[in-house]
Amino acid sequence: MPSIDIQVLEGVFSDAEKAEIIRRVTDAFGSVAGETIRGGTSVRIHDVRSGSYGYAGNVLTTEDALAMRRRG
Repeated sequence: MPSIDIQVLEGVFSDAEKAEIIRRVTDAFGSVAGETIRGGTSVRIHDVRSGSYGYAGNVLTTEDALAMRRRG
């Protein structure tokens, strides 16, 4: 069945926020794919070490990501 992988910088999301992301992504996928497929969908959140993630050629840190979250 479907497998969805999400990569985030470590320390940016709490365990409760990760659980909510997993629930919402599963629900969103299921709303398109159907309830049977939703029931077999797995979602994994991978924490990437700070400084080991890049965006547009720039290295991002946990602090960078937290600053983005504060900006909304």
